Amino acid sequence: MILAHKIQLYPTVEQEQQLRRAAGCSRYAWNWALAEAEKHYKETGKTVNFGKLKKRWNKEKPEWVLESPKDANQQPFADLQKAYRGFFKHTARHPRFKSKHRSKNSFYLSNDKFRVSGLKLRIPRMGWVRLAEELRFPGKVMSATVSRTADRWFISVQVEIDQPASNPGTEIIGIDLGLKTFATLSTGEVIIAPKPLRKELDSLRRRSKQHSRKQKGSNNKRKSAMKLAVLHARVTNVRKDFLHKTTSALVARTKLLVIEDLSIAGMSKLWGRTVSDLGLYEFRRQLEYKCRLNDVALVIVNRWFPSSQLCSCCGNKVKIGLSERWYACSVCGFSADRDHNAALNLHTAGLAGINACGHEGSGYQHKLAVKPSWLKQELNTCSFLST
Repeated sequence: MILAHKIQLYPTVEQEQQLRRAAGCSRYAWNWALAEAEKHYKETGKTVNFGKLKKRWNKEKPEWVLESPKDANQQPFADLQKAYRGFFKHTARHPRFKSKHRSKNSFYLSNDKFRVSGLKLRIPRMGWVRLAEELRFPGKVMSATVSRTADRWFISVQVEIDQPASNPGTEIIGIDLGLKTFATLSTGEVIIAPKPLRKELDSLRRRSKQHSRKQKGSNNKRKSAMKLAVLHARVTNVRKDFLHKTTSALVARTKLLVIEDLSIAGMSKLWGRTVSDLGLYEFRRQLEYKCRLNDVALVIVNRWFPSSQLCSCCGNKVKIGLSERWYACSVCGFSADRDHNAALNLHTAGLAGINACGHEGSGYQHKLAVKPSWLKQELNTCSFLST
């Protein structure tokens, strides 16, 4: 398993200039390769041979490129080839030219081009750069990517680690995600999202309006752009911090998590910025890799499963609108908060989807996204039936 540890850098003024130069070198090589690839396709109707294109670049590249690490001008060819492969497979859009002012500053380093020692990082042509913290993961270092976010520089180090032997928790929890409350658990707990974009929206609008008034190309315009980028980075960091802490706490206490397969794109069309501010897709992504890392089972319930309309006590189906926040069953008299009732139904559906001991299930196809190592043994003893 490969994990990435992103660490902030503390470069000197001279080192920061060198980092910017290396990122510019990587951008220049990408744009050169993309222009030549497009030109070759227009002339011949065939895709370019990137191996030959790279050899030609090594002969024609300008001398100032040599002032930056070698990988900064070599890796863009592999990245562009991968981008074209994704485009022809219809899994990615067509590669585009990178702008100095709008594209992210970053460059690649292979594992033999840098060295991490405690709180220091050695980069070719730049020497030792201070790190905010030590590398967290033990294992084989595969590669690294140096990037800039707003006014800060980071390095993301990819490390290949052995699958750790972990002891999953004992709880089985269904999670109902929503807009009013970020998550309602089958245990009755409610998790409220910070919604950082909504809190900073007035500041972002004011800062954007001030930025638009600055003269194009002036130093004031550049300073204003940096202040705006810092504000956007703060919103992103608050959201990521909340998601990481929430997912880590959930995974640490459970042996089985059940969530619903939501259509994030469809929800975004209806509720737009509210859905984006919650980070629902990132929540699921983090749950998947953390469950895999900690040997926790994760079940994705079919999106058409009527979790909000079924009675979690007797199974009676009652159609209720989105505005109705309280569920009341007319058959058995059970009543509960709408989201709590849905979480209880997800808990039951997750057990039905994972149990191999003769449970009839609910007629919906549920997906076991993460299959832990201990699951087969527990299913053989039918231990989930008594859960």
